[in-house]
Amino acid sequence: MQPARDLIGYADRPPVFDWPGGARVAVNFVLNVEEGAEYSTLDGDGRTDSALSEVAAARVPVGDRDLGYEGMVEYGSRVGVWRILRLFQSRGLPLTVFAAAQALERNPALTAAIAATDWDLVCHGWRWAEHYLMDEATERAQIARAHDMIARLTGRAPQGWYCRYAPSVNTRRLVAEHGGFTYDSDSYADEMPFWVQTAGRDHLVVPYSLVTNDAKFMGGPLVTGRDWGAFLIDTVDGLLAESHLHPRMMSVGMHPRILGHPGRLRGLTDLIDHIAADPRVWVCRRGDLAAAFRAHVPAPQHRVPA
Repeated sequence: MQPARDLIGYADRPPVFDWPGGARVAVNFVLNVEEGAEYSTLDGDGRTDSALSEVAAARVPVGDRDLGYEGMVEYGSRVGVWRILRLFQSRGLPLTVFAAAQALERNPALTAAIAATDWDLVCHGWRWAEHYLMDEATERAQIARAHDMIARLTGRAPQGWYCRYAPSVNTRRLVAEHGGFTYDSDSYADEMPFWVQTAGRDHLVVPYSLVTNDAKFMGGPLVTGRDWGAFLIDTVDGLLAESHLHPRMMSVGMHPRILGHPGRLRGLTDLIDHIAADPRVWVCRRGDLAAAFRAHVPAPQHRVPA
C-alpha cells in the first residue's frame, strides 16, 4: 500500500502545551556526519559523489577519482567537525548527530568523541545513499545494518531514523517493522511532530527542515555566515511571535564540510547568542523533543495515515 498524502495536518487545531520549562519553541541542532559514507570510486560505486560540493559542476570525468571533491569531504572530517564539536562543548549545548554508519566506522576518533558525550544519535543510513533508489529487500537490510553498526561503534543505539533527502515508499514501514527506532524524521511537512499509523502500529514523525539547513550555502544565494545567521534569527523570531497560539519546533541542520569553515560558523554563533537567554526557547536533543511531545500528545491523538 502506497503512503497516503496528508494536505491538512493539524490545520487550525494544533496541539497546545508547553515544552519543558514553559518554553514555546524547541530548537534542535543537528550535525550530519556523512564524510566517508558518500559515493566513491574506491568503494566500487563507479563515480565520486557530487552533492554539496563547493564547485557548481564536476570537472573530472565520471568514473575517475575526483580528488578535489574527496578533499572537500575530508576537510569536514579532519577539521570542520572538530570546530563544530568544540563550539557546542564550550557552550554546554545539546546536539543531535545524524550519523551515516560507515562515516563513524571510518573515523574512530570522531566516533569516540561522540560516544563520550550525552548527545543523541539518529541513524542516517549505512551509507549516505538514496533509499528511494533501493529495492525493498536491500533497504530492509541496510536499515538493520546501520542500526547495529551505530550501536556497536558508539555503545548506544540510535533512537531515530532519517534518509538522505527523502525516503522510499517503503522506508517508514520498514523502520517501524525493525522495532529499534522510536521515531523517524523523513518529513518536511510540519513544524511539530505528528503521529501516523504504519506497519499496523502508531508511529511518531519528528519532521526535519531543509529551509534552516546549511546546504543553503551550496550553489544558493547565501555567501556569508552572517546571511545564514540572520535567516535563522528571523526564523526563530517568527516562531516566537506565534508562540502564544501554539508551540513549535525548529531544526538547524549542519554539515562539517559546509558549516565547519570559520567564515560560515559565525552565523551559527549569532543564533546561539540570540536565543541563549530567552526562556521561551528550549535547546534540546531530538530524542528529548520526541519524548516531550509523546508526554503531551500520546497516540492515537492527531493521528494521520502514513
